[in-house]
Amino acid sequence: MADTKKTANAKPVAKAAAAKATDTKTASVTTAPAASVAKTEPAAEPKKAATAKKTTTRKTAAKKTTTKKETAKKTTAAAKKTAVKETVHVQFADKSYTAEDLVKIAKDVWKYDLNQKVSDFKSVELYVKPEESVVYYVINGEVQGNFGI
Repeated sequence: MADTKKTANAKPVAKAAAAKATDTKTASVTTAPAASVAKTEPAAEPKKAATAKKTTTRKTAAKKTTTKKETAKKTTAAAKKTAVKETVHVQFADKSYTAEDLVKIAKDVWKYDLNQKVSDFKSVELYVKPEESVVYYVINGEVQGNFGI
């Protein structure tokens, strides 16, 4: 395909150069422009091809990224469907507490009894002993104590 372009482009240039040669009666003028045009043409074509390859690569990369995102969304959606909502109730002696209630009480103990900032409350472990009406806690893996329920 490159050979046909060279010949197609070289003929009009050669005809124009031949017309100039007829006017100036010099043969060297006809060969110089034709040779420079022929050398310029092939160099321009690979650049176009390289640009096309880069664009194709970018499109392919974009498609792969989109596919990965869609797969991640599907996986997340599937995980949400299979996740079971849990609620734990501790009932004893006509009393009932949920896990959220006990964590809230532990945060209140942290804030008001221990005079700490709520933002410093990172984790809590609760141990409920209904026969003693006491909850033992370990806050941030360091602070231990208990409170009555």
